[in-house]
This record gives sequence, structure tokens and C-alpha cells, in this order.
Amino acid sequence: MITLRVGALLASAALLVSACGSAGPGDAATPARGEDPMPVTVTSAPAPSTPAPSQATTAPVPAALAFSATTLDGAAFQGASLAGRPVVFWFWAPWCPKCRSEAPAVKVAAVKYDKVAFVGVAGLDTESAMKEFVQRTRTGDIIHLADTKGAVWTKLGVSEQSTFVFMRPDGSTEKASGPLGHDELDGHLRKLLEG
Repeated sequence: MITLRVGALLASAALLVSACGSAGPGDAATPARGEDPMPVTVTSAPAPSTPAPSQATTAPVPAALAFSATTLDGAAFQGASLAGRPVVFWFWAPWCPKCRSEAPAVKVAAVKYDKVAFVGVAGLDTESAMKEFVQRTRTGDIIHLADTKGAVWTKLGVSEQSTFVFMRPDGSTEKASGPLGHDELDGHLRKLLEG
């Protein structure tokens, strides 16, 4: 059983790595590792916290939210804390040009749709690279999970970055591959809140 899980994890990792290759037309250029592409200005922002549980504390916990993780800030995070609310999971990798290009749209949408919980799920790299991505993209106002082992990716059936999983309060989901710009993200969020 463990051998099958390890094999599945390795196969998933191979798919993820191949899914976000070189920058294509319209993708923002991403510097190679080791280069210092641009100075980074780090501003102090309040650390995000686990989203508050919904008003209905008796909301059933969908199987997809039965997970524990750690935020990039080192705090414990329980997926069950999201039960009964609409949620957007944004799966990204620090070196992915598609992920970097959609970060501004995610940041704006998280402010505009404040009744929706936004959770970034970082994977496929080190925590230091993940933290650098959050600083560069200035997306520190939303929660980001350090999913270095791919447990949340696997739990939600994600096999490539950038992927969004839109979860309704009843636990049903819809996936969309990125990059998603402002208009596409708005469309998905309006649909999420309608039903």
C-alpha cells in the first residue's frame, strides 16, 4: 500500500513539474534560480489567519476538507474550518510563470469577494521559495499552505499548477486550470456564489 502511494506521489510530481514549463506567449518571464531579477520590497502586513468557521457551526465537513496542514507562517490549519462556506483553493508553485501572472487577479478577488475564503496551496518547492513568491506577488493577505509533500493537492485531486478548485458550501467542487485573469476569476466566483 505504501509503495503504491509513493509511486502515485512520484507520478503526480512528474506531471506537475512538466505542466508548467517555459513561459509561453503572454506569460510573464520568470528568472532562473540563483538570479536576482528585481529588488524586492517587503512590507509588513498582518499575518493571515485561519478563516473563521461559518455562522452555522454544525455544518457537515465534506470529505475534501478532512485534512490538516501548516501555513507558510508555521500555524496549524484545519480544512474543516472552511466547512459551510464558499472556498477558492489556488494551487501554485513558486517557479510557475502562470501562477505569478495570475497573482494580481487573485489578490483583487480575495478583497472583492470577502465572503469567500481564499486559500493558496503552494507545492513543488521549498518553503523559502514559497515565502519569496508570496512576498514578490504581495499575496500575503490570504492564507497560503506549505504543501511540500502534496497531501492537499492529492486530497483535492489536483495534478497541475496553476489550478483553482472552487468549493461550494455543500462541498461540491469545480476545477479550472490557470492562468485565470480578472474576468475569468470573476466569472467563476459569481457562479460559486449563485449556487
